[in-house]
Amino acid sequence: MRKGMWTAAAAAGVVLLVAGCGAGGGADKGGSSSAGSASTGGSGAGGSGGEKLDAAAVTKEVTDAATEAGFTQDASGEQVPAELKDCMVSWTADGAKAADPKKSYADAVSTLAGGGWTQERSFEQSGAQIKTLKKSTWQLQASNHAAGPLKLIMFIATDTGPECAAVIAENNAKNKPSS
Repeated sequence: MRKGMWTAAAAAGVVLLVAGCGAGGGADKGGSSSAGSASTGGSGAGGSGGEKLDAAAVTKEVTDAATEAGFTQDASGEQVPAELKDCMVSWTADGAKAADPKKSYADAVSTLAGGGWTQERSFEQSGAQIKTLKKSTWQLQASNHAAGPLKLIMFIATDTGPECAAVIAENNAKNKPSS
C-alpha cells in the first residue's frame, strides 16, 4: 500500500511539473503571473543565489514553517522510500492537534513564500486547498484537507531536476502494478 501511495505521489509531482510548464497555468492569488518561474536552467532557478537545495534543506524549511505555524508532525504519516530519500520530502501535520488547521496551513505557506518559495498554482474545492510552490529544482505541494473529520495536512516536495526525475521514473516503472 505504501509503495502505491508513493508511486502516486511521485506521479503527482511529475504531473505538477508538466502542468507548470504551460503559460499561465493555475491561479496565482498574489495577482502576479508566475508562469515564468518554472525556468529551464540558468542560475537561481527559484533558489537564492542559484544554490541547489537538497532534501535535508527542504525538510528543514518545511519543518520550520509548519512548526512555527502551530503544527506538530504526525509520525504515522507516509515515509519516503529509501531509494527516493534524496528526491522527495514528506511532512504530514497532525491536524487534530492544531488549534486552527486552516490558519496554520495558511501561515506555513506564507512562511515558505517568505523564504523564497514561489507560489505557482492554487486550487480550492469543497474545502480542500492545494498550493504548488517552487524553489530551485524543488516543487512542493502543500495540501490542506482539514475541512472534514480527517484533518489531513501534507507537504510533499519533489526534486524535479533530471537526476531525480530519472530515479522517480525508474521507481515508478519498478512499482507499476501489473494488469
